[in-house]
Amino acid sequence: MKSDLTKIEARRIALHAQGFQNQNRDTKKTWTAIASTLKDLHLLQIDSVNVLVRSHYLPLFSRLGNYDRSVLDKRTLEATNRHVFECWAHEASLVPMDMHHFMRWRMDRARAGNGTYKSMNQFAKDEKAFLKKTFEHIRKNGPMGASSIPGSGKGEGGWWGWSKGKMTMETLFDQGLVTTLKRDKFERIYDIPERVIPSTILNIQTPSEDETFRTLVSLSAQALGIATEVDLRDYFRLPIAESRKAIAECVENGDLIPVKVEGWTKPTFIHKSTKLPRKAGGTALLSPFDPLCWERDRTERLFNFHYRIEIYTPQSKRKFGYYVLPFLNGEDISGRVCLKADRETGTLRANAIHHEEMVDPKETAKAMAAELMKMAEWLGLPNVEIKKSGNLAPALRHHF
Repeated sequence: MKSDLTKIEARRIALHAQGFQNQNRDTKKTWTAIASTLKDLHLLQIDSVNVLVRSHYLPLFSRLGNYDRSVLDKRTLEATNRHVFECWAHEASLVPMDMHHFMRWRMDRARAGNGTYKSMNQFAKDEKAFLKKTFEHIRKNGPMGASSIPGSGKGEGGWWGWSKGKMTMETLFDQGLVTTLKRDKFERIYDIPERVIPSTILNIQTPSEDETFRTLVSLSAQALGIATEVDLRDYFRLPIAESRKAIAECVENGDLIPVKVEGWTKPTFIHKSTKLPRKAGGTALLSPFDPLCWERDRTERLFNFHYRIEIYTPQSKRKFGYYVLPFLNGEDISGRVCLKADRETGTLRANAIHHEEMVDPKETAKAMAAELMKMAEWLGLPNVEIKKSGNLAPALRHHF
């Protein structure tokens, strides 16, 4: 691999590493393809917004096309043959089971009182007796949700106004004392790890923090393809000082190779296994929580695409819509569309559609139309409705 790369070469490396390799997305995919993609991405971010579909389903659809979501659910939510587990990684995430021992660092720190989340550290200190009582109840009586704990109604403090019951369960979860058994209408049902995680996984020795951070930095580099120090740190939300130390060690041992990218000002790295593909890309609608675009500065560096989530922006101040998906077309992110799944009427509704400057609106609209129809079929929605908002709407409406 050469040490000086153009923006286009960096983009191709990133797309290829993230699974956008101009693959065939028209055939229905099996668990083998799903598991392979999960292995390459290392995690799927979870989010509660369900205006379209739960976010962890979307990255797989973007890369694989039509697949049966129930196949993923069985390996996620069922106690037998479970392939992934939930933990804090890049926010709340589904992570392959064989990475469990590398995710324990955050749990260990939380139990020691110096976890990532200060509010939970303080809660654990203030409510030590209540946490112990709740844990013992679950251990003796079996799984339960936060809503089953007395005082579980909407709270006034903590994260997002969490109740004492919710804060209790999430603190135990943060400490690794309980884990997610399943979800009931998206509410976590918690149980002790020994009844959820296979003993073969729990018995793997916990590595040192130094080894853990080197491993996670290396995995981040493989998943991203090309990345700055901030990008590598952000993938698993690693602490700053520790990630910088791990990056330096990975450079020293040869796992990471420093490179320069046209127009990039910060030190940049590739994994030693990274290849420069001749081409990469595809056609896909990307979740707002897709690893390809969740670090917004990186998305702008790679694609000249400025992207922000406007879910929490007042409607009057939104520029592109509520739940906006970037649109990958070839090697470019050429547009974005605000989508909603209206399940009562069986309609995939495009509420606002925009194209980027310097792209062909007609070509972009044609490609997006095909992708919207694929998504509607995948979601089991027989209708697609295109609203009039956005500069791409007129061209897209011609296809429906």
